[in-house]
Amino acid sequence: MSPTRDFRGYAGRPPAVLWPDGARLAVSVVVNVEEGAELALSAGDERNESVYEVQEEIVGVPDPCMESHFEYGTRAGWPRIRALLKDYGVAATLNANGRAVALSPWLAQEGVADGHEVAAHGWRWERHAHMSEAEERSAIARTVAAITDAAGAPPRGWHTRSATSPNTRRLLLEQGGFLYDSNAYNDDLPYLTDVGGTDHLVLPYAFDTNDMRFTRNGGFVFGDDFAHYCIDAFDRLHAEGGQAPRMMSVGLHLRIIGRPGRIGGLERFLAHVASKSGVWFARRDQIARHWLEATGRQDILARVLGPTAV
Repeated sequence: MSPTRDFRGYAGRPPAVLWPDGARLAVSVVVNVEEGAELALSAGDERNESVYEVQEEIVGVPDPCMESHFEYGTRAGWPRIRALLKDYGVAATLNANGRAVALSPWLAQEGVADGHEVAAHGWRWERHAHMSEAEERSAIARTVAAITDAAGAPPRGWHTRSATSPNTRRLLLEQGGFLYDSNAYNDDLPYLTDVGGTDHLVLPYAFDTNDMRFTRNGGFVFGDDFAHYCIDAFDRLHAEGGQAPRMMSVGLHLRIIGRPGRIGGLERFLAHVASKSGVWFARRDQIARHWLEATGRQDILARVLGPTAV
């Protein structure tokens, strides 16, 4: 058995962190930007992606059907999502693949202009579990370069598509510049983890409050399914936030929630949250920085961002 797994966490006694303006709950909206980073023979990749509105892999030849499903996200989904975030004053994290922003730099630029963070989601939309160390190091560096070029600033967060490799966090620290990663699903709060003797911040992500559940028999069919589930999660966390800090992650994808039959679910969720007091809509880099400052870990901020940033 692995001796490194932590089944206890804060054990019901998290740090006494207060969110800005006395908010009960930090709500992190994550917009995944993956379009153009999906595996495609037409892009020189080794195979075609098989997961989109249906699950089907075309072998041996390019798959323009699959590619067009991804293209919907940037062409039609992003404008709808962008408008809703503006309407409700939501500062979000754009979780972007490097190849996606290299192909659509305008989207990252629009996100930055709207006050969003552009974080890193790998070079391609792929798992890192079986990557060699050299391959993964190159993918991280390439992703950082593409986002820096498109967004005008390097990413401060990282989130691998599902499975990481054993080297991922060490390579993120080696690359430098990362305040946090979101490669965990095991808590409702940020926490520190040891990476070769260095403390590193993790902001857990969530697969349940996530529009990915519209695909692959995930349980969501109608927009109200998404709204109802996310509202229930919000209400519980908001109530718990009266006694201890809480964070909620809401995962979105341009090509999924951006569809006309689903976008209303996001709007209903945002309207519900906006009707409540004590809520902090925050980018993940803002949450990371606030958590480190509130827990007295300015040393991590100085190490990552430089002494003048503290």
